[in-house]
Amino acid sequence: MAITKVSEFSTKERKIAALCKALAHPARIAIINFLIKKRECICSDVVNELPLSQSTVSQHLKELKNAGLISGDIDGPRVCYCIDQKRWHEAVGIINLFLSQETIQAEKPC
Repeated sequence: MAITKVSEFSTKERKIAALCKALAHPARIAIINFLIKKRECICSDVVNELPLSQSTVSQHLKELKNAGLISGDIDGPRVCYCIDQKRWHEAVGIINLFLSQETIQAEKPC
């Protein structure tokens, strides 16, 4: 098994990569968009909105939660999901800083 060298990169680079990885699936983008519109919902609400099985939606919700973009509060047998506002704003700032970096134009395109 290959040894990863993730620890060789800066904390900032690892944070950006983790956020991008969490958002790197169309289903997760759809879930984020749904949660932004609805403010909060339970897993079955998301399942009804997407063309995916409940177990697949749960896996995507887990990835988004692990990245800190959403939070889930247990309400009896259900989990109510919503955007984690503080972490969302932090993520927006981190990604905006990364994407707004100026690039140096070469004399001829590479």
